Formats: sequence, structure tokens, C-alpha cells
Amino acid sequence: MPKKVYILQRFKTYTFKANDILNPMRKHFLLGTFLFIFVLTFSTFFFSCNSTKKIKYFQDLADSGSLKTVVSAEYKAPVIQVDDILTIVVSNADPLSTAAVNVGNIPVSSTGMALNAPSLNQQVSSGYLVDKDGFVELPILGKIKVLGYTTSEAKEAIRVVALKYYKDAVVIVRYANFKISVTGEVAKPGVYVMPNEKVSIIDAIAIAGDLTIFGKRENVLLIRENSDGTKTPYRINLKKSDVLSNSNYYLRQNDIVYVEPRKAKSDATDASQQKYVTIAGALLSIILVLAYRVK
Repeated sequence: MPKKVYILQRFKTYTFKANDILNPMRKHFLLGTFLFIFVLTFSTFFFSCNSTKKIKYFQDLADSGSLKTVVSAEYKAPVIQVDDILTIVVSNADPLSTAAVNVGNIPVSSTGMALNAPSLNQQVSSGYLVDKDGFVELPILGKIKVLGYTTSEAKEAIRVVALKYYKDAVVIVRYANFKISVTGEVAKPGVYVMPNEKVSIIDAIAIAGDLTIFGKRENVLLIRENSDGTKTPYRINLKKSDVLSNSNYYLRQNDIVYVEPRKAKSDATDASQQKYVTIAGALLSIILVLAYRVK
């Protein structure tokens, strides 16, 4: 047999034997990689579903079937405090006659000029300030004590005085600065002036754009200012439905709602990262399957 033919046959024999060894190794490698990606993808979905438990409200309420009844919290109207600003309107059949009493409700800039549409950079004040002694001073009607009254009680107190000057007087009293501060892990932290005085902690959180994924639902801090100037902290668990019957469910003026961040902020990034991991895993699986078939 010629030498060249012999060498070529030996080379083919060695190549065949090498392929016999490498093909099973390649198969095991591809199979192991595929299984790893499958487990990674499955774990991603599993932990993604599991992480929703950290951000759901009212977790003790059933999704369907036997829903339990929750006793609603008792609403107690807030009382007027020092430095509150009140919108006080006195009216009767002749609006012009009471115009002087209502002049304090017109928005006024820092220059003293009345404003129709104040811009954001103008300092604006409107309403009647409750002084340190608990009185509001109205044109013509004089000083009237409102400290410790609800708006309904203050309305009646002012109406008694207004009837001395105006026949069939009608009085409206509302807060002009019923403000709530919402800070911490919420979408839009800030100080919010509420349109009415019946505001719940859920309302405040909704106005602030809801809690971010960082926020601790089970440990929301409510800081309340007392009449003597001190502040009292309360803890509220939004994961439990009994928050709806909590005595602090309804807020008062100047309340501060603080949402504490979680210790492991990586939990918040999981939701956005998991979808990319899942997509990457699926693409790699397809590539490996195709590569295996081609080989």
C-alpha cells in the first residue's frame, strides 16, 4: 500500500475516533447549558410571582368567594387649630351688602394686589388666619373665637354674629390650608392641600402617586401634631384590612405620612430585571437548540 494512502487512512481513522469522543461531550455540554437556562428562567418566574406578596395591600382579604366585612373607621371632624387658614363666606339675598366681609377670601399677592390668576412664583395668601389666641378677625363682624371648633361649629358661631348685621345670613366655613405631607418612598412626594377635610391615608397615598416598590407597606409612619405643639407617631400596616377601621385612618391637617424604604432595595430592581433575564434565557435556549441540530 502506498505510504500516502496509508497515512490518509490513519488520519481518517483518528478523525473518526476524535469525533466519537467530542460529540458526546458536546451533547452533554449543550444539554447541561440548556437545563441551567431552563432552571434560571423557571426560578425567575417563580420569584417574580412570589415578590408580589411584598407590595399587595389588604392581603388578608380573599380574592373571591367569602369576603369578610370590615368595620369602617369612625370619622371625627378635625378641630380648628392655631395658624389654620379658613375660607369664610357670608352671604344673603343681597351679595353686595356682604362683599366687605368676604374680602379676605380674595387671593392677594405679596405686593397687596388682588390676583385673578396667580402664577407659580407669586406668593399668594387667602382666607382668615386663626391667631395665637384662637380668634379670626372678620371685617364688620369683628373677632370671633373658633379655636377647638369643627368647621360646622365655627359656622354656627359666626352665623350668630352675622345675623346681627345681615338678615337671613348664610355662612360657609372651610379650610384653606388643610395640608398633608407625604414623603419617603412614594411616586410624588410633597405637601398637598386637600379640597375637603375628610381625607383618609389611602387618599393621601393615592394623591402622592402610590408607594414605590421600595416602600414598606407594613410599616407606614404617621406623624400627627397635637394641640400643644408636640407630635405623636403612629405605625400603620397597609397589608392588613384592619387599617380601614384604624382610628388613624382619617387624617388631620398638618399630618405627615412617611413611607420607609426597604433594607434590600435590590427587591425593587428585580421586577424590571427579571423580564430581561427571561428574554435572554429564552433566546439562548433557542440558539443552543439550533446549534445542537446543526452540529
